Amino acid sequence: MNILFVGDVFGKPGRDALLRWLPDFTEEHAVDFVIANGENAANGAGITSKIAERLLSGGVDVITTGNHVWRQKEVYPFLATDDRIVRPANYPPGAPGRGLTVRPSAAGDEVAVINLAGELFLQTGMSPFRIVDRLVDEAQQLAETIVVDLHAEATSEKVAMGHYLDGRVTAVLGTHTHVQTSDARVLPGGTAYMTDVGMTGPRDSVIGVRTDIILRRFTTELPQAFEVAEGPVRLDAALIIADGGRAVLIKAVDVIL
Repeated sequence: MNILFVGDVFGKPGRDALLRWLPDFTEEHAVDFVIANGENAANGAGITSKIAERLLSGGVDVITTGNHVWRQKEVYPFLATDDRIVRPANYPPGAPGRGLTVRPSAAGDEVAVINLAGELFLQTGMSPFRIVDRLVDEAQQLAETIVVDLHAEATSEKVAMGHYLDGRVTAVLGTHTHVQTSDARVLPGGTAYMTDVGMTGPRDSVIGVRTDIILRRFTTELPQAFEVAEGPVRLDAALIIADGGRAVLIKAVDVIL
């Protein structure tokens, strides 16, 4: 099975670039299942149901999210009712949505997607390590292929999770920092790992936001209203080839659109 995981989609430039690029890439590489992190898809802050539907109708099978998932209140009912979108499972009980979903791939096999948030610096209230065993056990009853999106700030937390789940899931992929790391590899137990997949958004920016705004914030220490940058889009992703639920290969994707 060939799985494509797309790094944090940032604003309209990221959405449009992804939807233009995705059909040809999935056909060329025989991609069976597409996951995209969409927590920055709505002007860099959260996601709306309309945007989610556009991504899902454009070739994305499952949308993962992260710490900005609550920024657009309009999406709450969509999170609660549609199993094609997930939010971090270690958020408080009673929050809308789910942290685990299982969806069919183009090949006909089921794929489980788990979404987690890091505890370090993101103040989730619960370590992902306290909940992940139960989620993996549940996922293993439903699907052979399991992909984990750990949306986290700290590299150490992501690396630790990769080793903790090695041999039990197909892939552990980090999101949130918007900068693609160069450590994509298959761990000894057969789990594909990458500390951060990166960002699908404006290349000439500060992680998606207009550079002048961020520079003004750092040099004056005054609050600034963020605006999505324009210009060429850098699309970051990871392509994973799996067999029998174990990863055979993981390859970083980095293109300018």
